[in-house]
Amino acid sequence: MINFNKAEFAGAAGTSEQLILSDLPEVVFSGRSNVGKSSLINKLLGRKYLARVSATPGKTATINFFKCDGFFLVDLPGYGYAKVSQSEKMRWAELVEGYFAQERKIALVVQIVDMRHSATPDDMQMLEFLSANGLPYIVVLTKKDKLNKTEQQKRLEVFKEQFEDLGDIRMYAFSALKGDGADEIRNAVSACVEEYGKE
Repeated sequence: MINFNKAEFAGAAGTSEQLILSDLPEVVFSGRSNVGKSSLINKLLGRKYLARVSATPGKTATINFFKCDGFFLVDLPGYGYAKVSQSEKMRWAELVEGYFAQERKIALVVQIVDMRHSATPDDMQMLEFLSANGLPYIVVLTKKDKLNKTEQQKRLEVFKEQFEDLGDIRMYAFSALKGDGADEIRNAVSACVEEYGKE
């Protein structure tokens, strides 16, 4: 079993040339700005401030690598923030596309969506890209604690409908506040990293 508390910052890349060598399985975290990505990473790794939680959406402009127990956790910059300049959006696209274009050892992509809202066109584009390229992924629905049980159920039905063309997607509802869903997500990550190691 992977020890999720064993994690350290391993480097950041602002351009695709700066990406670190892919010599371990990689678990990639992707989602729009302000979706709760840093809070999810910190909760999974049992740390408060390992991934920086930015008060300004769109501020994280690098791909950050964290060396964990037998794998790299890869934190992609958040997308879809309107106030970012066009040149910055282009740099972001070059960086992320450059990451996926390389021969990376991607064991799993954790695509993060705010449970309170339908997936955005950017979210859908990312999911369609992952599906089209045969990359293994799960969807984590954040901010679960902002909804009551009935609302949560309704939102899950909406997502099932929204994602139906993509096949059978594993979805995990998550609360950074209460930690709901964290163990299930850790288990999913562990299984994919261990499976990748056998290939």
